[in-house]
Amino acid sequence: VMIEIVAYGPGLHMLRADTSPVKSRIAAMSLADPDLRFSACGNTHRKMSKKAGKPVTLVAEAKKVPSGVVRLMELQEQGWSYIRP
Repeated sequence: VMIEIVAYGPGLHMLRADTSPVKSRIAAMSLADPDLRFSACGNTHRKMSKKAGKPVTLVAEAKKVPSGVVRLMELQEQGWSYIRP
């Protein structure tokens, strides 16, 4: 089973390299499951970096996508299920 976690808005904080409270868990989960992906919203990342006044670094496991919401729509169009916490 492939799983992609798409983070946008305040949820992007979990993918920040400097302040993520789950950074070590993301690293461990990525090593344990090669079918697990983390996508970071590029729009949110840009706004976060602007607000911080410097580039915000993401964890190595995260792949930046142009828009988190658009990514969710793309996945659903491909038949993926959307589960929101």
